[in-house]
Amino acid sequence: MPTVTLIGSRLADTGREFVYEGESSDCAGCPYRSQCLNLSVGTRYRVTDVRENAQTLDCAVHDAGVRAVEVEPAPVPANVPSKGAYAGSRATLAGPCPHTECPSHEYCVPDGADFDEERRIERVLGDPPHDYCALDRELTLVEFKAEEE
Repeated sequence: MPTVTLIGSRLADTGREFVYEGESSDCAGCPYRSQCLNLSVGTRYRVTDVRENAQTLDCAVHDAGVRAVEVEPAPVPANVPSKGAYAGSRATLAGPCPHTECPSHEYCVPDGADFDEERRIERVLGDPPHDYCALDRELTLVEFKAEEE
């Protein structure tokens, strides 16, 4: 079930995904705090609908103001160790990777998943986008199930 929240007007696009990072120090004293700070920190969300005819509200964080949107928790694409990587199983990330130039880095260090957390695999997407792993890891690209609210 979608949740209504406020996000920056420049980010208010259906289908956009983001990880909620929590309150900024600039949020202090804002009259819209309860409508804006109502998500779970560290959770990946997808905008499912932008509320039409809703006004743009002033915001100390977002230069173009904020708009009302509907969001729902989103699945997290990630590389996990290949052994035991199948839909329905639980897995953890292989660990940190310093190779930021690798095409798989965003999946080895994904936004919305932590290294010490075990997550359920919703589906297997296949081979990772890299040709070889510089850390010599055997990895499979999966989609972790969206977190429950």
